[in-house]
Amino acid sequence: MTDTLTEPRRRQRTGHQERPHHSRRRAGRRNWAGGLAGWLWLAVVVIPLYWTLITSFKAQNRYYASNPLVPTGDPTLDNYRLVIESDFLRYFVNSVVVTAGAVVPAVLVSFMAAYAIVRGRRMRVLRAMNGLFLMGLAIPLQATVIPVYLIIIKLQLYDTLPALILPSIAFAIPLSVLVLSNFIRDVPKELFDSMRVDGATEWTTLWRLAAPLTRPAILTVTIFNALTIWNGFLLPLILTQSPDRRTLPLALWTFQGQYGINVPAVVAAVVLTTLPVLVLYAFGRRQLLSGLTAGFSR
Repeated sequence: MTDTLTEPRRRQRTGHQERPHHSRRRAGRRNWAGGLAGWLWLAVVVIPLYWTLITSFKAQNRYYASNPLVPTGDPTLDNYRLVIESDFLRYFVNSVVVTAGAVVPAVLVSFMAAYAIVRGRRMRVLRAMNGLFLMGLAIPLQATVIPVYLIIIKLQLYDTLPALILPSIAFAIPLSVLVLSNFIRDVPKELFDSMRVDGATEWTTLWRLAAPLTRPAILTVTIFNALTIWNGFLLPLILTQSPDRRTLPLALWTFQGQYGINVPAVVAAVVLTTLPVLVLYAFGRRQLLSGLTAGFSR
């Protein structure tokens, strides 16, 4: 009887002792397919950046005569000098004015609208407004080009910077309201009730309670909208005509001739155009990632 009872126990013990060996074997196996896919994706990302950087330092007459992926033996800054002398500062200022003039009002309006939707008392009206904002996410920019063009013509704003700012504000509001409203919903209701008990108005509660607690979301929508408007090409192409109103993405056409394209100059302009975006992303990367994830985590 003792032998029959001890045999199952021995099997259980040996089974428990064998499990760590199997787990170690599994942990020791390497995911070659995942590693290869990671290196391929790294190459897809790094090679275009590498080509862009080395091409911006090549001379135009030597670009087609050399290997595109081989750095030049005599790098030159003539491409950057040509870009700066071709009214680059004017295009840069236009992009800054359009981006700042659209992002600041869009974020302010979206924040107040999101607060009213979440904490408002007239639920039917606010739900209808929230539905309109959500419908704005389903309408692409390309589908509204003709109506926007006609409205700008009626307002006599064609070929002006406000013609770019106003539509950019309208297209930035829906997504901003969605992100900010999710953040404001995560704020405990007891905090708002305590502010009301202390006699604070809705305006004071908005800026002294909701704004500090939703700062990651505000920075997230600010950075996202700034990147989107900065890289915008369709609206400046349709709503402006004179060279003085061009933004940086549209100004890249300046280096396209009738019979050819100055590729190194275009690439140098792309590098200068991308630098502000990289700086903005470098300073706001943590806030952008936390804002995109924390608002939908609950």
